[in-house]
Amino acid sequence: MKNLYRHIEKFFEKLTAVITTILGSSITFILALGMVIFFLSNRAFHMHDIQEFIRDVIHSLTFLSLFVIQKEFNRFSAALHVKVNELVASNKTANNAVINIEQKTEHEIIELSKEYIELAEKANEVK
Repeated sequence: MKNLYRHIEKFFEKLTAVITTILGSSITFILALGMVIFFLSNRAFHMHDIQEFIRDVIHSLTFLSLFVIQKEFNRFSAALHVKVNELVASNKTANNAVINIEQKTEHEIIELSKEYIELAEKANEVK
C-alpha cells in the first residue's frame, strides 16, 4: 500500500510539473487570449445590458491573469533556484546533495529537511 502511494505521489508531482509548465507558456496565453476574444465578440451581440458585458470582461481578465502570474512565477522560481544552486556550489563545506533539490520528490525533500532539523538541534545544544 505504501509503495502504491509513492507511485501515485510521483505521478502527481510529474503531472503538476507538466501542468505548471503548460500554464506558464506564452503559447498557452496566446491561445487563452484568442479564446477570450472569440467568446467576448460572440457574446457582445447577445447581451441585453452593460453589466453583463462588464462582468464578462472582468472574468476574462481574471482568467488571463492566471497565465501571466504562472509565467512570472515560473521565471522567478527558476532564477531563485539558480541563485541558491550557485551559493551551495560556491561553499566548500555545503552539502551538494541539495543542488537541484527542486527535481526531487516531496518525500525526498522531507527526508533531507529532517536531516537539517537534526543539524540545527545539534547546533543549538552546543551553544
